Amino acid sequence: MHYNGLLSSFPKEIKIFVAAFVVILSIGFFTGLLFVSQTSTTSADGLVENYNGNEEDEEAEVMKFKKSEREMLTIVHTHILSMSFIFFLLGGLVWLTKLSKRLKLFLTVEPFVSVILTFGGIYFLWLDVLWMKYVVIFSGFLMTLTFTASSFLVLYQLTLKPSENN
Repeated sequence: MHYNGLLSSFPKEIKIFVAAFVVILSIGFFTGLLFVSQTSTTSADGLVENYNGNEEDEEAEVMKFKKSEREMLTIVHTHILSMSFIFFLLGGLVWLTKLSKRLKLFLTVEPFVSVILTFGGIYFLWLDVLWMKYVVIFSGFLMTLTFTASSFLVLYQLTLKPSENN
């Protein structure tokens, strides 16, 4: 078999390896989103409450306190580092697909912008720059959309035969 640098030309065993990686990576990514939905951070007000607390709301079902600077730096640091690796590895696979260069560029660069906007935005939100909640929600949504599209496209390209993808 002739290797042309595209995923479709990889040996079957490597395709299985790559598919297993993308599936497990996706399970981890979407499990993180389930955690986000459990912390009420899927709404603008819930997002603010999660990081800045709700001590002033005497009728709150669950009392939340403003996160400490140490907690915030840990959240921002670990997420930016781990998400950078996730999107670097997935982006490397996207560059091995037969897609337009413009689409590949968008799918591989946009997530890094969203990571900075999402987790930098969370930090600014914690500093009481409250309008950042909308930036965080939009960039988080866009990051999830590009992750999903990239994963799907990589898995799809792995199913193609080399002759279908030239």
